[in-house]
Amino acid sequence: MKQWKLKDIVLMSMLGVVFGLIYLAFFGVGNVLFGILTPFGLGPLSYEIIFGVWFMVSVIAAYIIRKPGVALTSEIIAALTEVLIGSTAGPSLILSGIVQGAGAELAFAATGWKDYRLRILILSGMGAALVSFPYNYFVSGYDAYASWLLILMIITRLVSGAIFAGIIGKFIADQLAATGVLTGYPLGKEHQQQREDDRAS
Repeated sequence: MKQWKLKDIVLMSMLGVVFGLIYLAFFGVGNVLFGILTPFGLGPLSYEIIFGVWFMVSVIAAYIIRKPGVALTSEIIAALTEVLIGSTAGPSLILSGIVQGAGAELAFAATGWKDYRLRILILSGMGAALVSFPYNYFVSGYDAYASWLLILMIITRLVSGAIFAGIIGKFIADQLAATGVLTGYPLGKEHQQQREDDRAS
């Protein structure tokens, strides 16, 4: 098992705080979508559409640092940040962060934390969606919804996890690496090697 270094903890903390702020802001986006979809009887889909946003830090941090436990820990830090800055959801968010982070970690664990290609990042986002849905089913009263709506909700969450956490998460991390600020991390070294290979070819 690869040991964390101080720089890993610092980066996870920074990403966790930044995304904790982003996560809190997206509750407002969810409220707007709720207002738009409710007249059509699709209000519960509002947050599912953007649910993948809440998995992003776990995938981004894991993709950059590439060590066991990074996806889980970064998600917990983001949840703690939300609670500390005053989320109305309160401490229950920490448990949500644990569940989501654990789901995201599964895809990386399945590869022995050795494969960080796009398809694994997408699976990580979908894993977070799949694991978090049963938790929300019991905690958020999803049992009151019709079966067809529940099916639509889980499909929407899976797609959202794949797009926001997997695809967009990879794009954001790659853009950060391209600036050179991640040279001390595996992703930064990968980009640096690619640039050297391009120059040599």
